Amino acid sequence: MAQEEINLKPVSMYTITAKLFTHVEQAIREQFPKEATSLLKEGVSEFVLELKEIVHHYDSHYLIDDDSLFSLTKLKDDREVEKTYKNYIAVNEKIGVEEPLSIYALMAKMFAHITKVVVDRYGEIGEKTIKRGVETFGNERGQHIARRAASVGKDNTLENYLTHYDMGRSELFEYETIYHEDEIEQTFTKCAFGHQWKADGTGEYGILYCEMIDPSIAKGYNPNFEVVHDEYILKEGCCHFLFQLKEE
Repeated sequence: MAQEEINLKPVSMYTITAKLFTHVEQAIREQFPKEATSLLKEGVSEFVLELKEIVHHYDSHYLIDDDSLFSLTKLKDDREVEKTYKNYIAVNEKIGVEEPLSIYALMAKMFAHITKVVVDRYGEIGEKTIKRGVETFGNERGQHIARRAASVGKDNTLENYLTHYDMGRSELFEYETIYHEDEIEQTFTKCAFGHQWKADGTGEYGILYCEMIDPSIAKGYNPNFEVVHDEYILKEGCCHFLFQLKEE
């Protein structure tokens, strides 16, 4: 029972980042088995290059060791993600970076770089591949949310979804939740992921995550769950959701 209580704490963003990369990588390898490694390496290299450029912008003389940054292997291990991220932030603080990247921003940048490589090369097939990776990632998270609820004797019903959600919310998210009789309505006016993609000009890649993630998590939680996502921060300036549980 004690272990179950520990599991009800928010899942770390290091774990979520590693899981996202793992699922996206798997989708890419399944769709493009011969090209997958080169695609992934190119995406990660571009991601790392951007992190280095941030450091170089503040201190052109500071040399950051490539081995201390991210790699294909490190991005699949939540402990390595945490260690690498904290080391990178320590460097940022040392050289006086005013606003170091949050772990949310880092995940957004990682996703955008890898997605860009795949989509720019393979177009619609590339988009579908990335979406499939996000879908399986979301399904896994939703199944875990259902287990979190079950661990305290709760069913995977509408009212138990958000109360047992896996990802914690920081001040980087601003939202309103309204419980109606047969649905939950949420409006996000601030999202760390969406705002990062918007700031970076990578919204065309980030939107592939936005379009898939919440419906996929909901389906993993309960196959009868439906999510209406009719407004996006990357399009309309806010995200609007209706979470509905259909009868079997």
